[in-house]
Amino acid sequence: MSSSLPLPLERWFASRGWTPRRHQIDMLAAARAGDHALLVAPTGAGKTLAGFLPTITDLIEAPVEGLHTLYVSPLKALAVDVRRNLLTPIEEMGLPIRVETRTGDTPSDRKARQRARPPQILLTTPESLSLLLSYPDSFLLFSGLKTVIIDEVHAFASQKRGDLLNLSLSRLQAINPGLRRVALSATVADVDAYRAWLAPDGDINAVTPVIGEAGAEPNVAILIPEGRIPWSGHSGKYAAKQVMAEIERRATTLVFCNTRGLAELIFQELWSANEANLPIAIHHGSLSIDARRKVESAMAAGKLRGLVATASLDLGVDWGNVDCVIQMGAPKGSSRLLQRIGRANHRLDMSSEAILIPGNRFEYLEARAALDAVEEGERDADDFRPGSLDVLAQHVMGLACAAPFHQDDLLREIRSSTPYSALTDDAFANVLHFIEGGGYALRAYDRFKRLTQEEDGAWRVSHPRFVQQHRLNAGIIVDQPVLDVRFANGRKLGTVEEGFAATLRPGDSFFFSGMALEVVRIELTDLVVRATAKQARIPSWGGTRMAMSTRLADRVRHFLAESQEWHRFPEDVREWLEMQKHRSALPQPGQLLVETFPHEGRHYLVCYSFEGWNAHQSLGMLLTRRMDAQGLMPLGFVSNDYALAIYGMKPVTDPQSLFSADILDHEFIDWVEQSSLLKRAFRDVAVISGLIERQHPGKRKTGRQVTFSTDLIYDVLRKYEPGHMLLKAAWADARARMTDVGRLGDLIDRAGATMLHVPLDRVSPLAVPVLIIIGREQVAQAAAEDALLIEAEALVAQAMRPD
Repeated sequence: MSSSLPLPLERWFASRGWTPRRHQIDMLAAARAGDHALLVAPTGAGKTLAGFLPTITDLIEAPVEGLHTLYVSPLKALAVDVRRNLLTPIEEMGLPIRVETRTGDTPSDRKARQRARPPQILLTTPESLSLLLSYPDSFLLFSGLKTVIIDEVHAFASQKRGDLLNLSLSRLQAINPGLRRVALSATVADVDAYRAWLAPDGDINAVTPVIGEAGAEPNVAILIPEGRIPWSGHSGKYAAKQVMAEIERRATTLVFCNTRGLAELIFQELWSANEANLPIAIHHGSLSIDARRKVESAMAAGKLRGLVATASLDLGVDWGNVDCVIQMGAPKGSSRLLQRIGRANHRLDMSSEAILIPGNRFEYLEARAALDAVEEGERDADDFRPGSLDVLAQHVMGLACAAPFHQDDLLREIRSSTPYSALTDDAFANVLHFIEGGGYALRAYDRFKRLTQEEDGAWRVSHPRFVQQHRLNAGIIVDQPVLDVRFANGRKLGTVEEGFAATLRPGDSFFFSGMALEVVRIELTDLVVRATAKQARIPSWGGTRMAMSTRLADRVRHFLAESQEWHRFPEDVREWLEMQKHRSALPQPGQLLVETFPHEGRHYLVCYSFEGWNAHQSLGMLLTRRMDAQGLMPLGFVSNDYALAIYGMKPVTDPQSLFSADILDHEFIDWVEQSSLLKRAFRDVAVISGLIERQHPGKRKTGRQVTFSTDLIYDVLRKYEPGHMLLKAAWADARARMTDVGRLGDLIDRAGATMLHVPLDRVSPLAVPVLIIIGREQVAQAAAEDALLIEAEALVAQAMRPD
């Protein structure tokens, strides 16, 4: 069949002075052949239009009423943005095509109308799609569905949200076997892995790969500060004046930060340096919907000169007037950096401009590594794993809300989903047994008896209240317990986590949404505040830290070992590495350097593995337990992405014995079971699986109530049913997500084979950035900060002395 465009589309392209790109025509050809397709094309290459081109073509050539195309995005903001951009060509061509969004923010009356009279194109999120499938009318709603488009697929395919979406795709395919699947991304490293994830039954050959033309090379620079690159810190706040100068000389600049707390800090630093009083704003996931929408609208209208943002905006939102992207602190991965760089210009034929601002010397090496990876086209690999059982339990309950099912039929459907292709009969039976009554230890409680098996073998929901319960509580993202931040008049500014709120008292002040706020009172679910001019602190948010990718870590190790690369570095970074080489050693790629030395009455062990904060935190817990057992009297440890430092009362003379492989068999299991890690992981899987409700009709449970409930159930299951499905799911989460056990295992293996132990008489240059962290965690007072600065300067002087 021809891949030529219908006349209205040809005229529209011509009116814009455009010619369809090759990958856009290839996507249309794949659609006309009835093939599934994965498009990998750089930002600015017209990816979204390429995804929708077959849909618009089909609706021009064969107009239909009812749902034709479902577009799934990882972000609500992205769905809203795509609707705005998609409506432009549709309206300009005068096509009778309705495009609507459906997310958690969509009013309930519109949601009901969408099910009764759906648009031809519906833009949604994985969670909202899953909820649509829980209605009995879903079979009718999706019976004519032709295409599902998954945007920014790299952002969630290998995570739990990807598991949920893949299960939903299997149900949609069961409703309409002729359904076509399409995925779009700018940053996929392993195209075949994503083709397998996208395909029904994992049939990679059923998915046509479409690779877009390469765009103009990005113009990326590392900002060298006035003075010298700091020894410690990760915010880049020292460069606030220079960042503000970059904002002043451009129309619009996006400033990306890796965390919400860092975004609040950087906004305040920029505001203090904003002598020209330029309009700048802040955007992150804890701000209220109204606040985020207001900022997004101002940005789209070109009213902002600068916007400080987190990952809430590093996907797809199409603002063509962004001149430059600035990354504060280390980028953590080449794919993430490339995604963020792509937010500038949004033109394939123009170089995107970006500036990296490393927070310290190790971060300079990481930034240089990321820059090289981008230039060489290297992407970070994604780790696909078997689908999570807590997600499967939520999905099965959702399908039961739509209609009764037979076990064997549903299992076949589920196995057509690639993450669950190896699901065993026993594992599926355990999931059903869990939804049926909570499992053996909980079978006496009616509130856990959500499913019932009929005499004919069909499974159905036990009571209508469980249907309402499921729809109120479904979702994969389990936020930390939060309190709403409100003014006394009721206006909501956003949320802060309960843990941070617990540190506040009336009269305390903190920065939020770019403002200094004073606590008026603390209620059960609200933090009532007022604006203030008092000194304030930055809120803290929990959650797993983003680790430097393994590929960037490999590049940083290479930099350390290859001194011929050092001429590319600033003078102070070269001096640092040269003094380290002179006084101690620099590890070869694959080698684990461990230094031991005394300092101010304590004995230190520092290992440089570059395996990321999570793995180092886990290793610190394990090694201090082992050192305690050996009578070495450890006092504590600190870590960053690059190194782990342990300090104690006695010297470590044989570090090799501490790093033996059996530490993952003995101490690791004991530590995880006795720590709060497993309870935290259990809380998440209990919520996702539907065992614990987050919300009741008309009211929301507090975080304390949810945690109390899950802790009680956790203790019961540990005692009476240690093989329970949810405990296994919690263990899998704790190992993979919280402890990064894969990288921890690599670290232990490398220690056994390649450890280089260097005993020293005093601190080494390489140890300074991690040792400076000691004492900083709880510091809030300016006087204490000054004292720590003096201490850090003394530490640097010792380390950099050549004798």
